[in-house]
Amino acid sequence: MPLLLLSIANPTQINAQVPQPVKKVVPKTQNRLAQLKFPRNGAPIGRRQGGARRTGTECPNLETPITALVPGEETSDESKSFLALTVSEYPTFWFYLPQLPNLGTGEFVFQDEKGKDIYRTPLTLPKKSGVISINLPPSPQYALKQDNKYQWYFKVFCGNPQTTSEYFYVKAWVQRVALTSELENQLKTTKPGEYIAYAVNYIWQDALTNLADMRRHNPGDRVLLNDWTNLLTAVGLSEFASAPVIGRYGSEK
Repeated sequence: MPLLLLSIANPTQINAQVPQPVKKVVPKTQNRLAQLKFPRNGAPIGRRQGGARRTGTECPNLETPITALVPGEETSDESKSFLALTVSEYPTFWFYLPQLPNLGTGEFVFQDEKGKDIYRTPLTLPKKSGVISINLPPSPQYALKQDNKYQWYFKVFCGNPQTTSEYFYVKAWVQRVALTSELENQLKTTKPGEYIAYAVNYIWQDALTNLADMRRHNPGDRVLLNDWTNLLTAVGLSEFASAPVIGRYGSEK
């Protein structure tokens, strides 16, 4: 499979196809994003910050860990990611990539709940640090089914992926939920800032994607920067708010 190159084209508009009943009111002020507390959503849980899977000493020490931009928590002995929600058939997955000394190859793996591969692709990684993402190709074989849970991995290999078994990785879970008529009305009311309606209804994946795309094309907008900071703060990731949004990997819809 050929290496995918980073796309900086116009962002994909996610087609919401289907979430659970929504009864929340969209806040009148966007600064309430920081007051949100995304629920744990029960099992399963993943690994939000990337440690290394090692059999030797190939992986260097990183000043800042690779981090999946998902709800979760860090404790003294482990990093957890919580189940995130989406209404999209083909969601976009976001993560922070630090500057990687002499590491340039990664891999994205998307699996069903039992660990069966749905999509797997190698990635050529950028030289600079920042927030990057990958979206699933808009083909039926990759579409998320409503109410199903899926797991995904992002790996950075510590050497040639053909010869090394060492890599940094993060793991997270996502579930597609139904798009209700109430949420649909809220999305129309808040357009083009749909992230506000998504966020107050705890639809993390789509809130982050919509806001990240708006920020990437309006980097000097103070309102968007403030909302980006508040949204990441709501899930304990405020330290990545100042990182630039570099762009996407994969096909644009």
